[in-house]
Amino acid sequence: MDAPSVSQQRVTDLLAQWSQGDDRALAELTPLVYEELRRLAHHHMGGQRPDHTLQTTALVNEAYLRLADQTNPSWQNRAHFFAVAARAMRQIVVDYARSQRAQKRGGGALKVELDEAALVSPEESQEIVDVHEALERLGTLDSRKARVVELKFFGGLNYDEMAEVLKISRITVRRDWEFAKLWLYTELRSVD
Repeated sequence: MDAPSVSQQRVTDLLAQWSQGDDRALAELTPLVYEELRRLAHHHMGGQRPDHTLQTTALVNEAYLRLADQTNPSWQNRAHFFAVAARAMRQIVVDYARSQRAQKRGGGALKVELDEAALVSPEESQEIVDVHEALERLGTLDSRKARVVELKFFGGLNYDEMAEVLKISRITVRRDWEFAKLWLYTELRSVD
């Protein structure tokens, strides 16, 4: 997300207009943010194993529907919008992984609206849930560090964008990221 295809200010302006109820702004914004969301999802999915079967398009479509369906959105700026998008994508992936695990255990599955082709293997669903649970544990210890991981890993935001969203310095974001990476690595190694 270091080199967005559209002006960051234009997206921010359209988000503000949409927040004020201008549906024309949403119509103009949709193709702009959709492409950015695809890049964001592709960035996230690029970190997965090559045989990962969750489709980028299904993830983007579901996240976009959740974002566009909000009543009275109050977007501060482009970075804020993509931070919320990152959280939505994370929750979609986790919900889907939990759904897969529940089906494997014989029922009580959560309904997640993703394409049928967007399947996650049992091993992948366990890894996704493990990462989510570790991130939740980190959040109880230090919510800001957990938020940095979410913004970087799921949102693909750079240090400057994360600093803007979290209202902290770039160097603090970098320190939080380095700490959180090490903490999560140690935490996930203990799960094995």
